[in-house]
Amino acid sequence: VQLQASGGGLVQAGGSLRLSCAASGRTFSFSPMGWFRRAPGKERELVAATTWSGGSTYYADSVKGRFTISRDNAKNTAYLQMNSLKSEDTAIYYCAAGRRWSSYDKEDSYDTWGQGTLVTVSS
Repeated sequence: VQLQASGGGLVQAGGSLRLSCAASGRTFSFSPMGWFRRAPGKERELVAATTWSGGSTYYADSVKGRFTISRDNAKNTAYLQMNSLKSEDTAIYYCAAGRRWSSYDKEDSYDTWGQGTLVTVSS
């Protein structure tokens, strides 16, 4: 059972990146999915999350209107589209699969984590 995050890289401020999180080993079609990030010197924080259907989503205030979380259950893949990137978005981004939507905002409710992908935004 694995999650593989990809799509990170170096981008200029104002640019865009799309992160992908591919699941293997079992289906995550019924799991809520979340994207977290850890910026240098800061604790890991939840950036965005979505229910298994994509019908409900959560975004941190710092990324609302700029980031979009989505998923393609047929491909067992989740995405994070990041637009209008800022230098403060620089971080390692992790995807994770959760157990229940009611606890989407609690790290310990996510039981499967990807390895992280680095996003660097230059100003």
